[in-house]
Amino acid sequence: MKLHVSSSDWLNGTVTVPPSKSYTHRAVIIASLAQGSSTLYNPLLSEDTIASIEACRKIGAQIEVSDDLIQVKGVFGVPKTPRESIDVKNSGTTLRVMTPVCSLCSEKVTLTGDASIRERPMQPLLDALEQLGVQTSSANGKAPVSVQGPLAGGRCQIVGDISSQFISGLLIACAMARNETSIDLVTPLKSQPYVDLTLDVVEKFGGQVEKGTNAFRVPGSQIYRGINYVVEGDYSSAAFLMVAAALLESDVTVTNINVNSKQGDRRIIDILRAMGVNIQVREDSVNVRGAGELDGIQIDLGDSPDLLPIIAVIGALANGKTLIKNVGHLRYKESDRLKAITTELNKMGAHVKEGNDFLEIKGVESLKGTHLSGWGDHRIVMALAIAALRAKGETVISHAETIPVSFPGFDKAMKTLGANMELKE
Repeated sequence: MKLHVSSSDWLNGTVTVPPSKSYTHRAVIIASLAQGSSTLYNPLLSEDTIASIEACRKIGAQIEVSDDLIQVKGVFGVPKTPRESIDVKNSGTTLRVMTPVCSLCSEKVTLTGDASIRERPMQPLLDALEQLGVQTSSANGKAPVSVQGPLAGGRCQIVGDISSQFISGLLIACAMARNETSIDLVTPLKSQPYVDLTLDVVEKFGGQVEKGTNAFRVPGSQIYRGINYVVEGDYSSAAFLMVAAALLESDVTVTNINVNSKQGDRRIIDILRAMGVNIQVREDSVNVRGAGELDGIQIDLGDSPDLLPIIAVIGALANGKTLIKNVGHLRYKESDRLKAITTELNKMGAHVKEGNDFLEIKGVESLKGTHLSGWGDHRIVMALAIAALRAKGETVISHAETIPVSFPGFDKAMKTLGANMELKE
């Protein structure tokens, strides 16, 4: 599948941002561990979240899905051992959260995924689980991984600078462990807002976690309780819409936005303002009036890593220089996102320099359309599509079939606003 994009002069209209992928993952998994039934309203039904739904079904949760809600009957803290391995497809969140959850089973459970997933580091999480009484095995510290519990609790140490998903998985599962668990971080935590988001959902379902300085204490033998839960809109997806509006003459309103969200990518509003964009924040929406003129900035995206591809696009078309720092952990996503976005933007005539954990970008007035690789990564594909709106000539981006991982209907949303964008076989 390829995405064909031509330059657009303007964008106008109102578009609803999809529900949060991060919140949907966590709500489905915690509801599946809970006592009783939960109804999750306005969930994101994407390839990634469906992977979590299928994984939870395999551990015994009863889940019914419709267009605008998910009904879950939980396993009361006692997941069943799946009869076969769990395939998480392309979902890193599913792999890294469900591995500790499956450690609650007393028999061996194997989790695997696609080629990209089988390149993601897992050894730090497996080492932490071993310290908590779990038997683990893996293919060179990567998926497929096998775990055999029961997860007993105790004390573990783990790095915080490879993936916050390790920490989120431990926090969710260790509440079900027999004993109290202490989780000590031996390196600073990257992507802190994603852990805060996990703690928010844990609390909503009745769980308790004590957060200290570089440490967490999780009381054992807890019970999550089924609830009615509304999933808020996704700032990671909203960022693509807002940036598109900022790069062109536009008047765009993005709805389904929680202005008080704990999502780290809420920073996109402050970032665009710092670059000179006219943004008005309302009760549940954001209005962007773009003029195509932006100023380069220096920014640390250590806690908002999903914004890197689209911020690189802004920097490529902004006045002056943009420096994006503290993003080395983005080499372990669906693609090496630093290398991917650098390579493809430079094909379009941008001036992007890649460092070990930074991107240095010198802005240009416009880009040129060409054939680009999406690197099998939904966020790279969508970021390049936004860049192509300011490119001369047509741009064709491969791997567009990955877009539904996080933003089903992305191309339709952009076309609604007036973008020249078409998905083709």
